[in-house]
Amino acid sequence: MSFQAYIDNIKTKTGKSPEDFKKLAEAKGFLQKGQLVKTVKATEITNWLKEEFELGHGHAMAIYATFKGKKD
Repeated sequence: MSFQAYIDNIKTKTGKSPEDFKKLAEAKGFLQKGQLVKTVKATEITNWLKEEFELGHGHAMAIYATFKGKKD
């Protein structure tokens, strides 16, 4: 599955775009000014996405990748 397919599937499942997730992650303290907080581990973010949005591991990692700057 391509990266874009992951993003498309996430949007279909949750109704949220990567930008929406970035805003939510900022509210949770995972991001500051659009950048990952250095002390936050990928596992913290993926666990949050799995629990709150019922994403699978690959889909949660795709969102994490967008937090790190991946666009396509």
